[in-house]
Parts: sequence; structure tokens; C-alpha cells
Amino acid sequence: MTNITRLHHALPLSPAIVKAINEMDERLRKAIDNAKAAGMPQGPVVALLPGQVHSQTTIMVS
Repeated sequence: MTNITRLHHALPLSPAIVKAINEMDERLRKAIDNAKAAGMPQGPVVALLPGQVHSQTTIMVS
């Protein structure tokens, strides 16, 4: 996946947060690549990601 754009926070992040974000990015990339390799249509992958983001955001703000 070479066409990924990374968004950067306006304020400096701690090394621990940067490490956690990088690990999450790598695991997400691997999961998407594995799903594609297994033949999963791209539509479900695209549909699942925003739902997961919404769910996690709700957990974080409550």
C-alpha cells in the first residue's frame, strides 16, 4: 500500500504515542493486505473502517 497519506498532529507527540501510531498503522496495513490477498472485495474493507473509527471515537469521548 504505497498510496497512503499520513496525517500529522499540529502539536508534537510523545515518542510513545508516535510508536503506538506507527504500530497501529503497520498492523492495519497488514490486515488490509491480508484481506485483499484472501480475495475479500474492497467494498467491505472500505465500509468497515469508518464504522470502526466511529465506534472507537464514541468509546474515547464517553
